Amino acid sequence: MFVAWRQPRALLWTAASVVGLGFLIALEIAARHYGVAGPIANQAREVIFAPKSGPLLYAGMALMMVVLTWRQRFIAFGIAVGIDIVFFLVRLAVDAEMMFGNGALWVILGCAVIAVTHRTGQERILLLKGVGLSLLLVAGRKTGDTWLLITSKTRPAVLDQYVATADHALGNPSWVVGRMVSATGSIGAHVLDYVYIQLAVAAVIVALYQLRNVATERRFPGHHLVRTFLVIGLLGPAIYMIFPVVGPIFTYGDGAFGTGGQQWALADLWPHTTPQITTPHSMPFDEITPRNCMPSLHTAWATTIFIHSRKGPRLLRYAGVFWLIATLGATLGFGYHYGVDIIAGVVFAFTIDAALRSLDRGWDRAGIQLVAYGTTVFALLLVSYRYLPMQMARHPEVFGPLLILAMISVVYGYVRTTKLWEPKTTPTPQPEPQPEMV
Repeated sequence: MFVAWRQPRALLWTAASVVGLGFLIALEIAARHYGVAGPIANQAREVIFAPKSGPLLYAGMALMMVVLTWRQRFIAFGIAVGIDIVFFLVRLAVDAEMMFGNGALWVILGCAVIAVTHRTGQERILLLKGVGLSLLLVAGRKTGDTWLLITSKTRPAVLDQYVATADHALGNPSWVVGRMVSATGSIGAHVLDYVYIQLAVAAVIVALYQLRNVATERRFPGHHLVRTFLVIGLLGPAIYMIFPVVGPIFTYGDGAFGTGGQQWALADLWPHTTPQITTPHSMPFDEITPRNCMPSLHTAWATTIFIHSRKGPRLLRYAGVFWLIATLGATLGFGYHYGVDIIAGVVFAFTIDAALRSLDRGWDRAGIQLVAYGTTVFALLLVSYRYLPMQMARHPEVFGPLLILAMISVVYGYVRTTKLWEPKTTPTPQPEPQPEMV
């Protein structure tokens, strides 16, 4: 029976690997069509040249090291730092671009070679799983960059006017938070910017706690944060293609950090002047700005970090709350997203995590109902943003609470269902006290 179970599972992993490789090749071809390197070429380039994100590579290496012993971890980390020091000195000598992270990538690839050449059986499988998980995290960043390029090239018209109109139902929170962030000055902006950029590193910290026993138990848990994180990054850009939106800073402002784009904007209104309610239309935009607003994947990822930090120690739970609040502040306060994007992102995250939990434990009626309900709510949100924005803007007292309640209903359904899935613990019966002998 055990062998019969493992064979379909092995076939499933093989099929998933083939599909994933094919997806990466397709993105590489699409990127080359637009004259830029794709995810495979960009990742290969970082073996020698300055990486785009050194912290992400070290976070990926940390994720891989959950399968190693403490002695092996110290050796791997020392080798990575030593390699980076050599790269640093060479780049300093030739006046090249400075960035660390090559050493971490070399260690990850080296562990893959060791797994194939010096490990057998379960040891090899476990090490390859660790390497694969770390490379998937890094590759997710590269595929995301390529996806964003494709959205800007293939979707010349954006639907920001529809979303901005629907956002009146929530009181235009991007404008409100944008003014609050502006009032905090450079310190608040720098803190939020760092949180926004290093989201994957925060995810790895939570994942390391979840995977802390892999080396001793010699297996990965069935469900953990990295799985949800990667699936969100895989499915989210497909929604961008269906619902292209660039964000208030570009449509109603002067571009991110004032870097331009105002020639495509409707007006320079964000964040001090709320746009008037007018009949929305799709509008052309440049071929540079990503259409990556609907849903807000940063919100979805931060929500996932929050979900998976709930069973951790107190400090990790506090960190999960902080990262979620700070990410919401950054996405709205920098003008990257509208309020309705945030609601869609939360629903998106809870639905995907529920689907992956159901996949791990086996689909049952409660799991199917929860995923179906979350998917339906998410679809209805997109349809309402596209076809009912004027009604939403004119009746905020009705549609604002409805949007919030729709989101809360998915969160409540998730919490209620996952509590039913938790193993029941029965108290050990205590022996009845015997009467004392007189």
